[in-house]
Amino acid sequence: MTQSTIRALFWDIGGVLLSNGWDRDQRREVVTHFGLDAEDFQERHKMIVPELEIGRLSLDDYLTQTVFHQARDFSRADFVAAMEAQSVALPGTLELARELGKTWRMYALNNESRELNAFRRHAFDLDGPLLAFFSSCYLGLAKPNPAIYRTALDLAGVSGSQAVMLDDRLQNVEAARGVGMHAIQVTSAEQLRSELAALGVQ
Repeated sequence: MTQSTIRALFWDIGGVLLSNGWDRDQRREVVTHFGLDAEDFQERHKMIVPELEIGRLSLDDYLTQTVFHQARDFSRADFVAAMEAQSVALPGTLELARELGKTWRMYALNNESRELNAFRRHAFDLDGPLLAFFSSCYLGLAKPNPAIYRTALDLAGVSGSQAVMLDDRLQNVEAARGVGMHAIQVTSAEQLRSELAALGVQ
């Protein structure tokens, strides 16, 4: 394939460019830090997190239902700061994205709450390499729903055969392939660079 064949790259964020923002391990860390009942928190989280990620529930309302449904000896600001502290850059892939962003059209295609997405965009300057954020919280759709991939392709003005989805989760990769996109399951920066090069992206 030549460079002209591929016109756009779509990046997952958590697990690819940055650590997961509020996944199982991150939640466990914060819940333990604040001494919450892990089982109660998880049950409450499970009930409403889909609404949070597709932008129909604010972070404040999420915290009211999962944490601050009773008096606490810490503040909402304390809890949010601990949530945000779970985000760290994955240097190899983030550096690769910054490099590729100089010559390629690139977008985010990720599942994330509005507030966390905004924080991570700003804190890690993701608006530098990425032209737009086709995030679940803005589109009202979440991966692996095929509709979110089709919507992102429409918004970017490219066909599936002209696009590459980069994601760490196999189910999301399979869903992207299902709508005609090229897709790479990311396991390391070196592996990603090699597989992109095979598609003419370098």
